[in-house]
Amino acid sequence: MLNNSRFIKSGTIFLIYILLPLLINAQKSNSYYKIAELERDAAIDRSNSATTTGDNYDIKAIRSNWNVNPSVVEIGGCVTTFYEPKTIITSLEFDLSNSLTVDSVIWRNGNRGFSHVGDVLTIGLPTPILPGTLDSISIYYHGVPPSTGFGSFNHTAHAGSDIIWTLSEPYGASDWWPCKNSLTDKIDSLDIFVRTPSINKVASNGLLIDEVVDGADKIYHWKSNYPIATYLVAIAVTNYEVYNDYVPMGPNDSLQVMNFVYPEDLSSWQAGTPDIISTIQLFDSLLIPYPFKEEKYGHAQFGWGGGMEHQTMTFVINTWHPLLAHECAHQWFGDHVTTGSWEDIWLNEGFATYMEGLTEQYLFPNDWYSWKSDKIVNITSAPAGSVLCDDTTNINRIFSGRLTYNKGAYLLHMLRWQIGDSAFFQGLRNYLNDPLIAGGFARTSQFKSHMELSSGQSLTTFFNQWYNGEGYPSYSVFWSNNNGNVFIQLDQTTSDPTSVSFFEMPVPIYLSNGIEDTIVVCNHSSNGQIFNFQLSFNPTQVVFDPELWILSNGNSVFTGTDELSKSEGVSIYPNPANEYVNISFANKFPANIQLCDLTGRVIANYPMNDNKAKIECSKLSNQTYLLQYFIDNKPYTKKIVVCKAIK
Repeated sequence: MLNNSRFIKSGTIFLIYILLPLLINAQKSNSYYKIAELERDAAIDRSNSATTTGDNYDIKAIRSNWNVNPSVVEIGGCVTTFYEPKTIITSLEFDLSNSLTVDSVIWRNGNRGFSHVGDVLTIGLPTPILPGTLDSISIYYHGVPPSTGFGSFNHTAHAGSDIIWTLSEPYGASDWWPCKNSLTDKIDSLDIFVRTPSINKVASNGLLIDEVVDGADKIYHWKSNYPIATYLVAIAVTNYEVYNDYVPMGPNDSLQVMNFVYPEDLSSWQAGTPDIISTIQLFDSLLIPYPFKEEKYGHAQFGWGGGMEHQTMTFVINTWHPLLAHECAHQWFGDHVTTGSWEDIWLNEGFATYMEGLTEQYLFPNDWYSWKSDKIVNITSAPAGSVLCDDTTNINRIFSGRLTYNKGAYLLHMLRWQIGDSAFFQGLRNYLNDPLIAGGFARTSQFKSHMELSSGQSLTTFFNQWYNGEGYPSYSVFWSNNNGNVFIQLDQTTSDPTSVSFFEMPVPIYLSNGIEDTIVVCNHSSNGQIFNFQLSFNPTQVVFDPELWILSNGNSVFTGTDELSKSEGVSIYPNPANEYVNISFANKFPANIQLCDLTGRVIANYPMNDNKAKIECSKLSNQTYLLQYFIDNKPYTKKIVVCKAIK
């Protein structure tokens, strides 16, 4: 889901893209792929896995019969739940807002007593039900749903016409129907019947089975036979126009994409939605085939400022390509495989954000660099924060644009860099095909295991740094060249050293002389580490991480002369050094200079000859040293790097 609060500026976002009006008709330029972030005040005090209500039974099917008139903010009807007990049970519980009135509960053709307290509906059963027994219960209710989270059950208008639409993530399904707000139990089969005035059409999950005229009303029947999480069940009701796009899926095969659009926007949508064809084909080629192929994919225009990935029927505000790509990616990451805890919401949002980014790489390559750059700017706008969601009672934190979406996406980008494309995409396919989680729920540990298996690498350090840990690194690159014998020293500081003091990463460095070039990779495992490369040319230019594989900021490259020292009237050259270091002062100079190691231990003293000194490197080790001296009784410290040729 995405809302108007996504990408560049700091802020929070929902699994939904909210788009600024000035971007709606933007062209495919660099700015076209930016989404400004907007702070959202909504927060709900609810538990991590949504609820433990109904943990003693397994939902097999839901049959809902709803009456919805878009001009009236109300819902009424009956929801029948087919279930199997996991243990012997004598009562059933459902999540249901106390704002709604329960009219009756029918179990085995008889009325049952119930209590409705604290947003939980409890129904007593006259006889115990044994485990594995298929049973059902029907709840008749009506009322005006409350407005919590992102709205749950919403009324807006377009061109003078009313619309009712739902958006239940993360905890809002129980605001408008009796359910299990669960991240442990998917609904195996879903039937949705909606009665509405005949002028309207109903968009929902699965296949449209029937439209039946009944007097002044129509009854729409939607059915899905794929497992579906509670928060992904949705309806949208208004005077829609409907048309189809088709995605070629192979010889004599295609996927239907149904589009439910406001009449006043029909022509612009017909021009925009065909972009989804190449997107679905790309995702099919990189991942696994579209997970709900036997039903459909679809878009329904709605009144929230972004998009929500309801299974097989995404609700979106417009046809902006990044929005359509992000929500479509959720059909794989979020719908087919769903986060098993809001703590791990990045498994939905970070993945959809990165898949959206891959459409830039493969379909709009001129915008791929700016997409990555924008993410880095946003993520590093604050020094701390983990991808792991540490407060699942706060919607702003769950759907943090900076951490859940963007840093989650960049975690995947860096993982791809570390293990390589082949292992990365094979790991994604294995994760989506895993029978333990396909069509179900997953946690980060399961994703990590699949990537370790596909790559043959231990990724514990990587996930400790980038998933659990906070912050990002900043690099200082010192380099020198002697007839193609290049030495590179990498120093690193971190933005939140109390969380992660050092990030172990393979670091790409670009070297060029204007004619020839190469990229070398430094497997950076300790601060101040020195790397030696023999090249066939003498480089004159060094660029840190030219393709933005690493989440970092505030990086510096020092070539030859220490530029920071030179700017203060001190020249230290060459630095890094192979054989010697020359030190000169433009103005005042000290009587002598001490050479110290990084602990402050004095190794040698060097007298000044007027304003100059020279340090021979023959007896020094390849490492970083400190030059310490006093001018006018004021202490100064400068860094030098020794990179002697390795023999």
